[in-house]
Amino acid sequence: MKTAALKAACLALNGAEETFPFGPETSVFKVGGKIFALSALDARPLKVSLKCDPEVAVRLRGTYPAITAGWHLNKRHWNTVVLDGTVPDALLREMIEDSYDLILTQLPRRTQLALDWPGVRAPGEGRPTDR
Repeated sequence: MKTAALKAACLALNGAEETFPFGPETSVFKVGGKIFALSALDARPLKVSLKCDPEVAVRLRGTYPAITAGWHLNKRHWNTVVLDGTVPDALLREMIEDSYDLILTQLPRRTQLALDWPGVRAPGEGRPTDR
């Protein structure tokens, strides 16, 4: 995955925004004001850090040498991926979406509903009917 595709994949998620709180060289992708991806988009090799379920994080690190514990982040919850072509683009997109979803679970329900996140039900949905 190249720089433009990485940026597009992050910004394609509902409510995602790109910010630069650490300076112009680091793109920080957020939803609801919380970070789900970080990347120095001009760096070579290109890398991205993504939030990940701890068990999945360990499994991915064991499977792909290009995936390591998050650099300067909580190593239990974050992975850094070197985009050298050894991690399939489809898996990287899935990791981006999983990171986004993990952040959304931490946001208030009203924010989840406003973002039309499929992981939350609207009031009254899914409840048994009274008989």
